Amino acid sequence: MARLARFARILAVGLRFRLYEFAPRYSGEVQRESRGRRLREALETLGPIFVKFGQMLSTRRDLVPLDIADELARLQDQVPPFPSEQAIAEIERSLGRKVEDVFLEINREPVASASIAQVHFATLKDGREVAVKVLRPGVEAAIARDVALLETAAQLIERWWPEARRLKPRLVVAEFAHHLDEELDLMVEAASASQLRRNFADSRLLLVPQVHWDFCSRRVMVMERMRGIPVSQRKILEEHGIDIPALARAGVEVCFTQVFRDGFFHADMHPGNIMVAVDGEHRGKYIALDFGIMGTLTEADKQYLARNFLAFFNRDYRRVAQAHVDAGWVPAGTRVDEFESAIRAVCEPVFARPLKDIYFGRLLLRLFQTARRFNMEVQPQLVLLQKTLLNIEGLGRELDPELDLWRTAKPYLERWMEEQIGWRGFARMLRHEAPFWAQLLPQLPRLLHRALAEDRSAPLRLELERLARESARRNDLLAACVALAAVALVLVALFFF
Repeated sequence: MARLARFARILAVGLRFRLYEFAPRYSGEVQRESRGRRLREALETLGPIFVKFGQMLSTRRDLVPLDIADELARLQDQVPPFPSEQAIAEIERSLGRKVEDVFLEINREPVASASIAQVHFATLKDGREVAVKVLRPGVEAAIARDVALLETAAQLIERWWPEARRLKPRLVVAEFAHHLDEELDLMVEAASASQLRRNFADSRLLLVPQVHWDFCSRRVMVMERMRGIPVSQRKILEEHGIDIPALARAGVEVCFTQVFRDGFFHADMHPGNIMVAVDGEHRGKYIALDFGIMGTLTEADKQYLARNFLAFFNRDYRRVAQAHVDAGWVPAGTRVDEFESAIRAVCEPVFARPLKDIYFGRLLLRLFQTARRFNMEVQPQLVLLQKTLLNIEGLGRELDPELDLWRTAKPYLERWMEEQIGWRGFARMLRHEAPFWAQLLPQLPRLLHRALAEDRSAPLRLELERLARESARRNDLLAACVALAAVALVLVALFFF
């Protein structure tokens, strides 16, 4: 009943803000000048999950009308804040101390407010400037309510729409819920920030703030204050002499480095979470903020994705089709030649256009539609990566409409594949595995003996036992022969001497 009530509220909010005007067949009176604002306010009213959906849409200016994208961009860091008194009370409750005992001063007015938390600037007792992130009161209950609604919708879809089962809606929702749970624990976010900072410790492209662990809890996180210009403010960046096309290309490299080198990537890279340093030694570097949603990939995932990207770049559709079959993404009985032909029909018209006019997001959507005919299954662990790639392309094209994502990414992927498959990759694997094998090899005889002893029905062990019995009999016979020979020698000695 609670879920039905929430669904009814969603419908009511849609009617209240007249969102039916967005329906494809709607032909009534439309107030176009306010549609973006009404959509933004409706999403804000519905809560955190809907705000995040709006944040993603705001980066897709190739798919969303500009007036709507501009309005939705306000969801990135301009969600209405909650009262500062509640924020101060939460800080004191979480840290177990008065704010005066922790901070030399704290700005009670938030500098940024998003769907799940808001941020206040402060100064520690030792003079270090910090940013204090505080979760919204009651946000956990609001998200749990909407996740429950999504779970119900996913169950109904799988039950009543058999074709959708390959999309694994329940697994996708579970993956989304898992990452939301992590985003609601600021200790997890602090750990993610520390890991990303280590990964890019010597980077010429990306800065990550330092976490102050002594002042972190599940609902409060204190980190180094970073100074920069929001990446969405292109004109201001140009006024500071930032090379915008180079910045756009650097964003692609940062993304692919996180994905393919580290297998650990920032999965919420909308413009509200990214700034650019314009002063000092870090001038021109990206500054990453908000580490609540991070994605991870296995070595197998990275190898598979890199091979597919390169195959797409080289228009090797046979390799793309075969890779999908080998990975189990399409049924094993799928005819590779038919799948290859379908992929070629989608990609060739796209690649016939200038590379700068190829939109990766649109290509992905068309590929997914085509793969439906071959019962391709969605991989929930890669949903975050798909979202991240779409965000990166949207951000890059917003900075530089001439950005060529394909040409920018291809050299990096080729170098990475060479390092993985070539002699350097082989040497690195040996260095990585050597300590393991050095420890394991001396134990192999004992481990083999234990395995055989534990499995008494093993044919090999039975054969070894038979050989051992025969060997024992031969030993006994040999011992008897030796004993007889010894007795004979003694008798001979006694007889002759």
